[in-house]
Amino acid sequence: MMTLVGLLAGYLLGSIPFGFLLGIIAGIGDIRAVGSGNIGATNMLRTGRKGIAALTLLLDGAKGYVAVIIMHVVAPGGVEPHLGAAIGAVVGHCFPAWLRFKGGKGVATMLGVVLALDAQAGLVCAGVWVTMLVLTRISSLGGMSAAIAAPVSLWWLGGQDERTLVAAALLAALVVVQHRENIGRLRAGKEPRVGRRRPPAGA
Repeated sequence: MMTLVGLLAGYLLGSIPFGFLLGIIAGIGDIRAVGSGNIGATNMLRTGRKGIAALTLLLDGAKGYVAVIIMHVVAPGGVEPHLGAAIGAVVGHCFPAWLRFKGGKGVATMLGVVLALDAQAGLVCAGVWVTMLVLTRISSLGGMSAAIAAPVSLWWLGGQDERTLVAAALLAALVVVQHRENIGRLRAGKEPRVGRRRPPAGA
């Protein structure tokens, strides 16, 4: 029962579309009409509003972190409720009911989740993300690398049982699947780099 509670609570928190809401509040409009149509921080950056993009990144990460921490408080002795919240948060971000199940790609929210599960692993993933972004200036490569680093770092650092490793691997797979269009552009050599604006969706 507590696992289901964690899953539902995580989904509700994760499905809060901060990028969409901040776009409206900041006068940008519907962020889904910009660039890739994504509600995440990278697409927000394409509007030129770096502060709003940074806030989107922080809030998307925070909702994953808070979802897991809440279940740590409510059910301190159980692994499954924490993992339910973790999975729910990332799924909620990727498929928010409020936006007809079309959300973001889950990178920031997954990093927040991993930080809550294991701070060291979370820092490793963040380091991988930043390093890849600096080296390539390709956000999708950084995001996918960070997601894949999550189960690897959790396993390498130890202290986590198999259920946590499996959950992390599943979330990493979800993040990679959410980047399937990016993967196609990467293979074609057409993936845009951070700092270059894309034309409006449909243009």
